Order: sequence, then structure tokens, then C-alpha cells
Amino acid sequence: MSFNTSSRQLSKTDEAPEDVPSQEVTPLDAPAPRDTVQTSEAETPEVSAPETEAPEAKAPEAPEAKAPEAPEAKAPEAPEAKAPEAPEAEAPEATTDPEPKAPEAKDPEPEAPEAEASQTETSQTEASETGTPETESPEAEAPDADAPEGEVEAPEQAAAAPDPAVSDADTPTAPRPRRWRRVWGGWREKYPVAARVLAWTTTAVALAVVVVALLMPTQADKVRLAAFVRLPVEAIFGAALLIVLPRKPRIAVAAFAGLGLGALTVVNFLDIGFNEYLGRGFNVVLDWSLFSDAQGYLQDTFGKGGALGIAALAVTLVIAVLALTTLSVIRLGNLAARHTETATRTTLVLAIAWVTCAALGVQYAAGIPIASEHTMQALQFKAEQVQRTLQDEAEFAKIAKKDNFANTPPDQLLTGLRGKDMMITFIESYGRSAIEDPVMAPGVDATLTAENKKLTDAGFAAKSGWLTSATYGGSSWLGHSTFMSGLWISNQQRYRTVTAGERLTLPGAFKKTGAWDTVGVMPGVQKAWPEQNFYGIDKLYDSHKLGYKGPKFSWSTMPDQYALTAFERLVHSKKHDKPLMSTIILTSSHQPWAPIPELVPQDQVGDGSIYNAIEKAGKKPADIITDSTKSKQEYGKSIQYSVSSLINYLVKYGNKNTVLIFLGDHQPIARVSGNHASRDVPVSIVAKDPKVLDKIAAWNWADGLQPKQDTPVWKMNAFRDRFLTAYGSTPAP
Repeated sequence: MSFNTSSRQLSKTDEAPEDVPSQEVTPLDAPAPRDTVQTSEAETPEVSAPETEAPEAKAPEAPEAKAPEAPEAKAPEAPEAKAPEAPEAEAPEATTDPEPKAPEAKDPEPEAPEAEASQTETSQTEASETGTPETESPEAEAPDADAPEGEVEAPEQAAAAPDPAVSDADTPTAPRPRRWRRVWGGWREKYPVAARVLAWTTTAVALAVVVVALLMPTQADKVRLAAFVRLPVEAIFGAALLIVLPRKPRIAVAAFAGLGLGALTVVNFLDIGFNEYLGRGFNVVLDWSLFSDAQGYLQDTFGKGGALGIAALAVTLVIAVLALTTLSVIRLGNLAARHTETATRTTLVLAIAWVTCAALGVQYAAGIPIASEHTMQALQFKAEQVQRTLQDEAEFAKIAKKDNFANTPPDQLLTGLRGKDMMITFIESYGRSAIEDPVMAPGVDATLTAENKKLTDAGFAAKSGWLTSATYGGSSWLGHSTFMSGLWISNQQRYRTVTAGERLTLPGAFKKTGAWDTVGVMPGVQKAWPEQNFYGIDKLYDSHKLGYKGPKFSWSTMPDQYALTAFERLVHSKKHDKPLMSTIILTSSHQPWAPIPELVPQDQVGDGSIYNAIEKAGKKPADIITDSTKSKQEYGKSIQYSVSSLINYLVKYGNKNTVLIFLGDHQPIARVSGNHASRDVPVSIVAKDPKVLDKIAAWNWADGLQPKQDTPVWKMNAFRDRFLTAYGSTPAP
């Protein structure tokens, strides 16, 4: 009977987790403890089943006194018992009954190991289903199975009494690998060739990413194959460091180096873009503010959706570059650690080759040495640039305070121009390339010749020269402020410094005399413009005050012809007590040069609605933006349109007292002006009164609207002082 009862209870034991007190067995279901001592060999499973023996234990009587007896009772007897049965037979007796009954349960039983294995497997399975880690099941097996409800021993107590007789089958197993590792391992075993190919390909890509990042040029015209088949010294030093580092420091250093390399790659891309568009590299201190202007330009050119898409793509690419370089460096570092001997030999050979090539000056071509220090040089240059920028800010603040005409009395300023209606007009992106480039020059030169004849026929004369702009390809406000203030405003920090001060500008000098009213016509200004006070402009007509009802032409808010017509209607045609000093910014020649407005009969300009059909029929930015030749052609047409609009206005509305100064603010982008083009822009002074031009005869400027190749070239900031001096202003620092 005892055997049959034990067999029935064994099945219950298999159904309940061993690390949770059973809810099915009560003390009434089991025989008395003395019966357990006298059982036969066939009744041995009764002892090995924790659920059967749990009620036999008298743990409630003295649970605290029995815990330390477990190691003392089991230590001498464990070697005699079978490994699978010993822990489960001894643990409950030692912790529940003071009598040494465990040795009688150590008779060999063939079926016990199977029961034990089944019990262990069931416990692990059920433990995993309830969220308990598999490795905890064997440790809590004995106390949880034998202790009554409410008195389960703590895991720390169970672990404090290890049994040396426990077999390998009862040893806690290592955590199972993650599923993706098991899947990957199985796939590699099933397709070993494909796995090897994939591994080698991944390593090759990682190596290529690191090499390209280390050797990437900062100018588009220098991106060629020869630039990437060199030995970067940074890679050699990095490999040597990663080989000797332990695992955790190696991964940390590799991750940090990868992120740094990714950041440098992003800056290199910015350098390429800035060199392409602005003729200079990216300034890590000052140029972040330009991204908002770039976003506005993209929105005006491609629409809001297109601008958001481009911005999202740019952010995605930045994240991808950072992740790719980081993972690549980590992979190469781990590979070097796994193959230390090979990696060490390879690094040593490359180091010797680099030193040899550097010592002998070996080059692929002029300016492309095999032994490369490109990344170190780039980092050094950026560090020096930051230092120069910070120093320049303090030095420029001192320079800006010195002004040769700051204290000149009003009655001693501009005495040679009293009574003249003055116009200073900037033509967007009107650069020297428009006059000299073989693609653009024929059309532009023909227009300048034709417009000069119109001026001559109307009684006007002109003289022209060259000025070197402080900016290139964009940032027009830097050119405007340089010309007006007489200071070299080549970056945003200088612009903020000078516009926050009280520097005397050209419009400000006319205003200071009290003999002119100053106005500004700026269709490109679409929001608040606090610089108005700095420039000395009394009244500003921005894009919202010119009454335009027509379409935008990409970035340009309105055609130049309309802006000049609105100036005549709103300002120039009105009666004034004083002559006007007008500052006008024309924008139709702003990139992307598509679509371009067309000249219409002056009496049909109206509110600008006539331009709707012209804008729809024009080319789209996408039609020309990626084609250098088409961009040049359309840029040349836009310059022709702007110059013609201005000269037509002057001939129609100018008089004997009108004096016009017009110039370009900067060269167009490199894709149009050409790589390494100068920063020169044309400047012309037009007047009917011959005395006006006689005062600048010593400048040796060319007659007409087109300067010659040998015409003198000045820096743009030199114009203010020369102009004020030529027309009677007295220096008074």
C-alpha cells in the first residue's frame, strides 16, 4: 500500500513547480515519519519526491534549529548515495526532522534518476513559464519542495549548504543565448560559405568606411580615387592601441573613436558644401546660425514639403554616418583582438611602410603623399580656426571703434554731392565671372554694351571698377555691411559686432548731414530688420510694404522691375523737401535662377499680377540646379534682366541730379563662377553731371558699365573712405 500511495503522489510532484510550495498536498495525505524509515527498496521514490515528504517533515516544531544541521548530516553520507537522489533525500530530512533518517533513503534505485531528471525538467519548464530564471531552479529545489507552506527557506540559506555529492546533471546550466544568436548560429552552420562571405564583406565595408572617413578631402574637386589609396597614420596608431587594450576598454575606446570619426566626417561634408557655395570651409564656431537661412532658401526653392524632406534626409544621413563609423571601428577592433598575432604583424608592416614613404616623400601625384596625416591636420586646422575666431572677436571689436570720419561735423560731410538724388543699388550675385566667363560673358557683355548706349543717349556717363567682396556665393549681408561700413565683415560674428555699434555707414553719413532723407527698398527682407537703425535708414520698404500681388520667383519675392516701379510710385515720385538717399537691393539674380522674370511694358507692371503667367512658363529649379552649364546660362540671363531693369528705370525716371552707384554683393556659387574664382565684383557710378565723375578721375576706373581686366581692384571695405574723401568729407577720427 505504501508503494502504491507513493506512486500516485509522484505524479502530483511532477505537476507542481519545485520552487513554489505545493497547494495540492496536505499533511493528511502522507504516512507518519516512522513509516518512512521502515520502507522497502521499492518505496524509495517516496523519499525522493519532495511533495510526498513535505507533510512528513516536522518543520513547524523547530525550523530554526534544523537549518544548520543540513551540512553536518549530509557531509559524511553524501558519497554513499547516488548522485541524483542524494540531494533530494537528504535535504528534507535534515531540515525537517532532527533524527538522522536520511541515510536509510540512500539505497540504490534504478528508477530514481529518471524521476529526478523528470522532476528537474518539469521544474525548469514550469519555472520558465512563471518567469523564474532557469538557473535558480536547482538552488531552491530542496528547501522549496520539502518545507511546509509559509515556512520556505530563503534562497540565501539554501545556497549556504552546498552538497559536494551533487551530480553534473544537477549543476545549474548557463543562461540560454538570445534568440537572434541561436538563429544566427544555426544559419552559419547551415550555410557556412555564405556566412564566411558575409563576414568578410562586412569587415571590408567597415575597413572602407574608416579609410574613407580618415582620408576624405574638404573640397569637391579634390575627391578622386588617389586621395583614398594612401596610408593614414591615424589608422595605424588606432590599430596598435586597440590590439593591446582589454575587452571592455577596447570597446569603449573604439566607440568613442568611431563617434569622433563620424563627427569629423559630417564636418568634412559641411566643408565640401561651404566651399562649393560660399568659397570657404565650415566655421564650427560661427556658421551654425546659417542653417536657418539655408532652410528658408530650401523652402522658397522647393516648397515647404521639399524643404522638410531635405532636412529629414540630412538628419538621417548624419545619424547613419555616426552609427556606421562607430560600428565599423568596433568591428575592426574586435577582429584585431581575435587575431592578435596577425593584427600585430600587419600593423607593424604598415607602420614601417608609412615611415619609409614619409621619409622619402613618396607621392601618387602632386600634393597627394602616400603617407597621410590628413585627419590630424584637419583637426589641427579646426582647433586653430576656433582659436583664431575667438581672438578675432576681441580684436575686431577694437578695430570697429576706430573711424576716420566718426567725428566729422555734418557740414563737412559729402559737400561735393549736395542736392543730388543718390541711389546705392546692390545686384544679387553680380560677380566678375558674369563678365569674363566664356559661357556667361557673351550675353552679359552684350547687355552691358547695349545698356551703356542707352545711358549715353539719355545724357548719362559711367565709370566702372572692381571690388573684392568679403563674402562669396552667399551671405549677401556681409557684402552689404562691408561696403557701407568700411570694415571687413567676413563672418557672422563680425556682422553682429558692427551692427550692434555706432559705426558711420554711407547712408548714415548722408543722414548725418541733415541734407538728405534716407529710405530703403529691400524686397528680400521678409521679417523684422533691426539693422535699419545701424545703417541710418529713416524709412524702410520691405517685401510687405511694396504692394506686390504676383508670384514669388523661387527665393526672390518679386521681380526687380516691379521693385523699382514700386519705389518710383511710393517714394521717388513724391514731393520731398530734401533729396533722397535710397538704398535698393535687387534680388531677381538670386540662385537658383529659375524661373527668371521677363521685362514687361512699364505701364503693365501694375500690382505684379502680370507675372503669374511668366512664373508658370519659366523653368523649375530642378531643371537646372544639378547642371553646371544650365546654371551658368540661367545665371547670365538673370544678370542681364537685373541690369536692364535698373538702367531702364534710370533712363526713364532719372534727371540731372540723379547719381547711381550699383555693384554686386558677391560672386555666384562655385558651380557657376568656377573653382577658385576670385571674389571680385563690378562696381559702377553713373551720373549726368560731369563734375560727379570728374571727382573720381584719379581712381583710374574704366569708362562705361564694363570694367576692364586691368582696371584697379580694391577691397570692398576701402570704398567708403575713398568715396567720402573724393566727395569732400573731412576725416576726423
